[in-house]
Amino acid sequence: MKTKLVLLYGGKSAEHEISLQTAFSVINALSFDKFEVKPIYITNDGDWVQGPALTQKMDFVEQLRFEQRDGLKLTQDKDTASHGLAISPASIREDGDAEQLVVFPLLHGPNGEDGTVQGLLEVLNLPYVGAGVLASAAAMDKIVMKMVFADAGIPQVADVSVRAIDWQEKQTEMIAKVEAELVYPVFVKPANLGSSVGISKATDRESLIAAMVEALRYDRRIVVEQGVVAREIEVAVLGNDTPECSVAGEIIPKGEVAVFYDYKAKYQDNDTVMAIPAELDAGIYEQLVDYAKRAFLGLDCSGLVRADFFVTNDNQIFLNEVNTMPGFTPFSMYPLLWQESGLPYADLIIKLVELAKERHTAKNSLKYTLED
Repeated sequence: MKTKLVLLYGGKSAEHEISLQTAFSVINALSFDKFEVKPIYITNDGDWVQGPALTQKMDFVEQLRFEQRDGLKLTQDKDTASHGLAISPASIREDGDAEQLVVFPLLHGPNGEDGTVQGLLEVLNLPYVGAGVLASAAAMDKIVMKMVFADAGIPQVADVSVRAIDWQEKQTEMIAKVEAELVYPVFVKPANLGSSVGISKATDRESLIAAMVEALRYDRRIVVEQGVVAREIEVAVLGNDTPECSVAGEIIPKGEVAVFYDYKAKYQDNDTVMAIPAELDAGIYEQLVDYAKRAFLGLDCSGLVRADFFVTNDNQIFLNEVNTMPGFTPFSMYPLLWQESGLPYADLIIKLVELAKERHTAKNSLKYTLED
């Protein structure tokens, strides 16, 4: 029997477009012999639109924007159109046998990768791919994530966190704090965004102020991190309680992009090179794997994670962040790392679905009442 695979994508997030690219790539990689694919598009306004069941690959990303392609007016009267239906999120469970259904949230950033959708799926008691509520929320919040890493003994670059209210009321004091604890250049980041959205490099006080203002457009809490001259090395993690790691890969920016691997470089340009596997001493790779697994287990992750490291010329290692829903675009590191490790893209999707079912079964075996 085929597994009904519900793909959630889009979302009310600055990373909406990345999610569409991820969904498009997954659809064109999975096996339709094994899965009955049900796409659900979440618009920028947060409306859920169910598309027709998919039986073949898609030609264009824009085919995934059901309300734009079909002119469906998203109202609560569930006006049916030939290719789209405005639905309630809870209706996912009403469609067929829930025992044969797995949800794959292909959502990046807030309102998708931060534990909110995962909480909904937990309430509906549906198996889903990826990290649970706690891990998703903690990994999305750079401030909380850094606390977990520190507790796990994982090295990180120095940082200063700043709240919007402190910046508004004590800007001079906040600048002084950053300049006392860090040395230019620094990187200023929203606490709750990924894919380099809202991130800027500051080389002096003037650019620091501009970077702070930019980051606060996206979040009320920001992180200022010490800049380091280092290689960007990434490791893919896969599993539940006993995770495994892929070979390591390196992001090698070129030209002007070498200043900072930003959103445009990641998703719009071809100004980066991925070296897979990365050239590393065996001891360095083993340390990366150890830190990646510590981070995965410390956050209580499940399914998949991409761990992003800095490795300096003198072999200092710093864990930059982990991503609980790494991209699956054609040029994304996560699936490429597993492909190099002997797990092709289509098989990777099958494995992730199996891990989702495994975790769901384990969770449902727990007691939730005080009765004998």
